[in-house]
Amino acid sequence: MSFLYEFWNFLKIRKKFWLLPILIMLIIFGGLIVLSQGSAVAPFIYTLF
Repeated sequence: MSFLYEFWNFLKIRKKFWLLPILIMLIIFGGLIVLSQGSAVAPFIYTLF
Protein backbone atom coordinates (compact mmCIF):
# COMPACT_ATOMS: atom_id res chain seq x y z
CA MET A 1 0.00 0.00 0.00
CA SER A 2 2.94 2.35 0.51
CA PHE A 3 3.64 2.16 -3.22
CA LEU A 4 0.17 3.51 -3.99
CA TYR A 5 0.60 6.28 -1.43
CA GLU A 6 3.97 7.28 -2.87
CA PHE A 7 2.64 7.11 -6.43
CA TRP A 8 -0.30 9.34 -5.50
CA ASN A 9 2.07 11.85 -3.88
CA PHE A 10 4.23 11.79 -7.01
CA LEU A 11 1.19 12.58 -9.17
CA LYS A 12 0.11 15.41 -6.87
CA ILE A 13 3.52 17.04 -6.54
CA ARG A 14 4.56 16.73 -10.19
CA LYS A 15 1.04 17.49 -11.53
CA LYS A 16 1.09 14.42 -13.76
CA PHE A 17 -2.58 13.51 -13.49
CA TRP A 18 -2.61 12.55 -17.17
CA LEU A 19 -0.88 9.31 -16.13
CA LEU A 20 -3.97 8.08 -14.25
CA PRO A 21 -6.12 7.16 -17.30
CA ILE A 22 -3.16 5.32 -18.85
CA LEU A 23 -2.56 3.38 -15.65
CA ILE A 24 -6.25 2.53 -15.25
CA MET A 25 -6.48 1.26 -18.83
CA LEU A 26 -3.36 -0.88 -18.37
CA ILE A 27 -4.85 -2.42 -15.23
CA ILE A 28 -8.17 -3.11 -16.97
CA PHE A 29 -6.54 -4.71 -20.02
CA GLY A 30 -4.18 -6.73 -17.83
CA GLY A 31 -7.07 -8.03 -15.75
CA LEU A 32 -9.05 -8.81 -18.88
CA ILE A 33 -6.18 -10.84 -20.32
CA VAL A 34 -5.63 -12.73 -17.06
CA LEU A 35 -9.32 -13.52 -16.65
CA SER A 36 -9.78 -14.61 -20.25
CA GLN A 37 -6.91 -17.11 -20.30
CA GLY A 38 -8.38 -20.45 -21.25
CA SER A 39 -11.98 -19.31 -21.32
CA ALA A 40 -14.63 -19.11 -24.01
CA VAL A 41 -14.25 -15.32 -24.11
CA ALA A 42 -10.67 -15.51 -25.43
CA PRO A 43 -11.54 -15.41 -29.19
CA PHE A 44 -13.52 -12.20 -28.65
CA ILE A 45 -10.65 -10.62 -26.73
CA TYR A 46 -8.16 -11.39 -29.49
CA THR A 47 -10.30 -9.60 -32.07
CA LEU A 48 -9.81 -6.36 -30.13
CA PHE A 49 -6.09 -6.44 -30.81
